[in-house]
Amino acid sequence: MTRFAADDGRMLAYDDRGRGTPLLCLAGLTRNMDDFEPVLDAFADRARVIRLDTRGRGGSDRDPDFMNYNLIRESRDALNLMDHLGLDRVAILGTSRGGLIAMMLAASHKDRLSGVCLNDIGPLVEPRGMAHIMSYLGLPPGYADYDDAAAQLALKMRDRFPGVGRDQWRAYARRLWDATPDGLALRYDPALRHAVMEQSATDALPDLWPLFDALDGLPLALIRGAHSDILSPETASEMQRRRPDMIFAEIPDRGHPPFLDEPAAVAAIATLLERIA
Repeated sequence: MTRFAADDGRMLAYDDRGRGTPLLCLAGLTRNMDDFEPVLDAFADRARVIRLDTRGRGGSDRDPDFMNYNLIRESRDALNLMDHLGLDRVAILGTSRGGLIAMMLAASHKDRLSGVCLNDIGPLVEPRGMAHIMSYLGLPPGYADYDDAAAQLALKMRDRFPGVGRDQWRAYARRLWDATPDGLALRYDPALRHAVMEQSATDALPDLWPLFDALDGLPLALIRGAHSDILSPETASEMQRRRPDMIFAEIPDRGHPPFLDEPAAVAAIATLLERIA
């Protein structure tokens, strides 16, 4: 892991390994670069896998102004990293919020993108999924250790992730939380909760379909968890209607988001990289 300075001085963490098509991996709202370990394992021999910890997450600085946890600032951070690495264009693999950042960049800096893979995200975010996120966002996880988390997650998530065993949930917990003498702790700034609450205080929901339509002409892939509560089947179908050339993989026995180690997810990413090459 290396760090660089964004244009406002915040130090952001990233990892840059592999060779081939530059693939910038952007994680979800509370997540970090470790979510993309399976992508690094699968693609480092054919892609330059660049993983970014968005500000306030993982090894990146927390922002003293939590209102800077927004898509515009986080999109600029991604551009800052590209500039730091001297990259004119990258493909983006964006999970959830990372996919929203990819769409923002398609609308504002399309010339910097060579392709996009959206992992379980689209222009409409389902309210029940957002309600689930708000039920834990910024709050202590409440697990004694990784084994405790694995055991409890296997029970809590069995409807959305049937068949996922404790070893895989332990790996999930290790990526998301830090182990401390007082139990597992967040690996992100809990002020993210305040940012989301402030930014969603109005009842007016922005229309994000123009951002999706801005992806026109770029190689595009969509991965959806079959049990996702964030990306509905209807939204995924409309995305396919608007982009009939879009690579699409629906991952059985997965909710939001797929882990990206599933064979169909790996195949979708591989096909996208082939189209870019």
